[in-house]
Amino acid sequence: MTTRALSLTGAALFLGALAPIFAQQGSAQGTPVSMVVTAEARRGRTIPTLEPQDVQVTERGDIRPVTGLVPSKGDHAGLQLLVLIDDSARSSFGTEIPTLKQFVTSLPPGAEVGIGYMRNGMTQMVSNFTADHAAAAKSIRLAMGPGGADVSPYDSLSDAIKKWPQGQARREVVMISSGIEGLGGGFTSDNPYVNAGITSAQKAGVVVYTIYSPSVGHYGHSYWRESWGQNYLSMLSDATGGESYYVGFGSPVSFQPFLKDIRQNLDHQYLLTFQAKPQNKAGLEPVKAKVKEKDADLAAPTKVYVRASL
Repeated sequence: MTTRALSLTGAALFLGALAPIFAQQGSAQGTPVSMVVTAEARRGRTIPTLEPQDVQVTERGDIRPVTGLVPSKGDHAGLQLLVLIDDSARSSFGTEIPTLKQFVTSLPPGAEVGIGYMRNGMTQMVSNFTADHAAAAKSIRLAMGPGGADVSPYDSLSDAIKKWPQGQARREVVMISSGIEGLGGGFTSDNPYVNAGITSAQKAGVVVYTIYSPSVGHYGHSYWRESWGQNYLSMLSDATGGESYYVGFGSPVSFQPFLKDIRQNLDHQYLLTFQAKPQNKAGLEPVKAKVKEKDADLAAPTKVYVRASL
């Protein structure tokens, strides 16, 4: 046998030995990722029950395998809900305190709730997460007003997420704020402080519902600041799979219809698990989730955190 023949034979044996490894790598579907999604009625009023085969997830335009779709439990065990209140809210916020307390005490027994106030770009927890809803409700107080309280609600959100206990499958926020970004960064859809808050929530898998409540002081009656504040709140909710609520630029007549809608959304949530593309470096990946045939839509985050596969 010639040297060339021996070389080809050796190469074939080498590639043959590697074949199982290549096959194993090629058969790997990806990195498992879970995200909270909310089913909504598309045309009718009835929201159908969804199964894994009803949902399609795409990542950068490629369809990814859906491996699980677990509905929220009736008692909402595993849910941690944080009510974040802007400490620069107008005095009209005081009229909403009874409504907020009723919302907190009406939460299902398995859910834990925490109460925090956003001030100076940080969050002061006045009630840590607890299943004692009555005790949490008692901690809701009047907003303290101006004096740096409206520096950055998005920094305050990031601060709250950093302090959040790990291990819960469903972590959600009801954020009550004017949305005004006092640190600047430009009144555009690419404000770095707003984007940082969105990134923090997406990386942690936190769903954020926002309720517009005007601020005190000069910023609180500046039309263009209020307009951008509502835009930022809407961007935050859309990017994390939540909803944004507001009625014009004044104080809402009542938070009650907003809170009722949030409560209903909690009852129609799923923990969706899919196989993301393997990544050499951990980071956020753009995704889209939709219902294929049934009469329903999905509210879902626009990006999810994917761990490195190697």
